[in-house]
Amino acid sequence: MSTVAVLGAQWGDEGKGKVVDRFAQHAEMVIRFQGGNNAGHTVINDQGTFKLHLAPSGIFNPDVTNILGPGTVINPAALLEELEELGTRANLSFDRFWIAERAHAVMPYHVALDAAEEAQRGDLAQGTTLRGIGPTYADKAARSGVRMGDLLDADYLHEWLPAILEPKNRLLESGYGVAPQDPQALIDQALEWGDALAPHIVDTLPIVGEALAEDCRILLEGQLGVMRDLDWGHYPYVTSSSPSAGGACVGAGIPPRELDQVWGVAKAFSSSVGEGPFPTELFDETASHLREVAGGEYGASTGRPRRCGWFDAVAVRTAAALSGIDCLALTKIDALDGLERIRVAVAYELDGKRTELAPDTRKFDRARPIYEEFPGWMSPTEGISDLDDLPPNARSYVEAISQITGIPLGLIGTGRHRDAAIVLRDPFASV
Repeated sequence: MSTVAVLGAQWGDEGKGKVVDRFAQHAEMVIRFQGGNNAGHTVINDQGTFKLHLAPSGIFNPDVTNILGPGTVINPAALLEELEELGTRANLSFDRFWIAERAHAVMPYHVALDAAEEAQRGDLAQGTTLRGIGPTYADKAARSGVRMGDLLDADYLHEWLPAILEPKNRLLESGYGVAPQDPQALIDQALEWGDALAPHIVDTLPIVGEALAEDCRILLEGQLGVMRDLDWGHYPYVTSSSPSAGGACVGAGIPPRELDQVWGVAKAFSSSVGEGPFPTELFDETASHLREVAGGEYGASTGRPRRCGWFDAVAVRTAAALSGIDCLALTKIDALDGLERIRVAVAYELDGKRTELAPDTRKFDRARPIYEEFPGWMSPTEGISDLDDLPPNARSYVEAISQITGIPLGLIGTGRHRDAAIVLRDPFASV
């Protein structure tokens, strides 16, 4: 029927969880394709408010098959805690929840290394969430990782884990002054995790292949946004995977030719958690308004306050160039309701020239946003579900965003609840 990727078109925290949760009501499969519990998706529906860190956002639809793909990195303890909370609070069943055996496990020494490395960076700190994500992906690339399927094999763990732990312990103890970790204790813990998750750890490739063969409605769910992409983001202030359409195919196990639609999610303003360039950042009462009054801008996983600024069309345009975005889901338009004037960075001025795509990180100190200003609407938009009901200035603003970025609007978010949206195009509308 249709395979749709939902991607972050800014720095992350754009509202992807809401979009996937809404579209998942008509989906048959949702695959989280990259990242770990270093970022979260906030979902608000009739069952309550939930902050998902690992579980795919389709978990609330009992008819959806949910998969953590091989491109993800999974902290087993965090996942078990999240599943327990979802089972208790929302009475969810996990009979159709699968974990790719090829996905890598975030081990305790990864978390210890993450904290030690970030502390040693000092003024060059990258703003990592200290969840061990970077070290886990580093081990994956270095071919010294532990995969989720390994947790089911005691003989393999007894042979493999002490061998890869030995150099980690040397680094922790001699390099960072951190206590080494006991290999047998880690083996015991890993096997305990394996026992608890064994019903869900499978080879997901045949499951995904069967869904494609049967023309199922599949959603691919990304984490973070293009400005955090390992290759194309503001390196080194990036994540360790690719939240792009290309990353979606690899991380989910989907052939590129099977990808039918790409949706980019962007806020009606910009926000960022952590360090690195953020050209449209505000430091005045408008930033406080967006963060505290209107947006509730705090990290879903870490609780850190988000840096807030004006909408940056350069970031979104770059995301479109990389991923071929077909539709834009513009969220949190209601956060701008109380502003008299609203600005949009339509391009950057860099070394006397206009640039419309994001430059390399080292050039950002010289980049200056080029703004266009729009009148605010000073009236509530929360909960509006019909485009004709938007205040004229609000409608002009969202239509200008579409024109400036070159991406057709598919959805306009008018609140945090799943149903608070103007849907102009639904990927599964024919269902």
